[in-house]
Amino acid sequence: MRIVITGATGNVGSALVRRLVADGRHEVVGVARRLPSAADDPVEWHRVDLTDDADGPGLAAAVRGADAVVHLAWGFQPSHRVDHLERLGVGGTRRVLDALQRAGVGHLVHLSSLGAYSPKRDEAPVTEDYPTDGVPSSAYSRHKVAAERLLDAHAGDTLVTRMRPGIIGQRTAASGLLRYGVPMLVPAAALRRVPVVPLDGAIVVAMVHADDVADAIVRSLEGRVGGAFNLAAGAVTADEIAAALGGRRVQVPAGVLRAAASATWHARLQQVDPGWIDLARHAPTLDTGRAERELGWSPTRPAPEVLAEVLDGLRDAAAGDTPVLRERRVARELAAAVTRGPVSHRREP
Repeated sequence: MRIVITGATGNVGSALVRRLVADGRHEVVGVARRLPSAADDPVEWHRVDLTDDADGPGLAAAVRGADAVVHLAWGFQPSHRVDHLERLGVGGTRRVLDALQRAGVGHLVHLSSLGAYSPKRDEAPVTEDYPTDGVPSSAYSRHKVAAERLLDAHAGDTLVTRMRPGIIGQRTAASGLLRYGVPMLVPAAALRRVPVVPLDGAIVVAMVHADDVADAIVRSLEGRVGGAFNLAAGAVTADEIAAALGGRRVQVPAGVLRAAASATWHARLQQVDPGWIDLARHAPTLDTGRAERELGWSPTRPAPEVLAEVLDGLRDAAAGDTPVLRERRVARELAAAVTRGPVSHRREP
């Protein structure tokens, strides 16, 4: 198959490209705004900015002749420029749908999220028929919901698969996580031991490894299986998060955490918007039975192991070989902040 991947240089994209290239059975086409530089890369790369209508011809060229499109492209920063994030997440999804419809592509796999689900009613895991009205105070959640509504309205013969994973982790995404989620003056070594971790004990976070998400995507592509699929390897509790950080959890109500996150975000002291606290508080845990039954999928690494790998990567500032996953260096981040502004409201290069 000729498989086109948007967001092919990111966290999930890098894992999917790695899997497909290793398999050697498919023609892989990568779409990204910033391309890797490896000369011996077997992937056919196309530089496309999904926020820009002017790049429509480039997107059309990328999807021409494709058997399937895997749409992974999404943005997490700049968090103070919600309009830009919406142009990429929602507008980009619309552009991809239009392009594949014109090209007659037969299968779309869209990376949605547990963030599309409505707030949990209790602690019971939810199946794929749970309401997808999102957590309104989270921009990420609102945009995931809007993208799903575009899929609902999509007319045509395209088979649509929706993956709804928990938090996706892998070691090589650590430098990206540091840039997006840790104040730029905080060195990675500061995460080697965090003695006190202020968290609400009610917070439970579903997680899954990027390689396992890639496996589910490949299974849906090769089996041409449509519909929605929850993907998770279980969940980690607040106490498990604190223990993995090497510290003691101190009970702080989610409302207090949110107020602190909001104050520091508005003051530009850190780049994580308070909607992520709401999402952590309200997102349900996931029942993955459908993926197990219909895709033959099961995670290879449990959630605590995924968390441990991510934290080890953060402490070492681990990086990948794409621009999105590049090594995070404090000096370089300072220079970028001076020339282009902090990552939370950065100007485009």
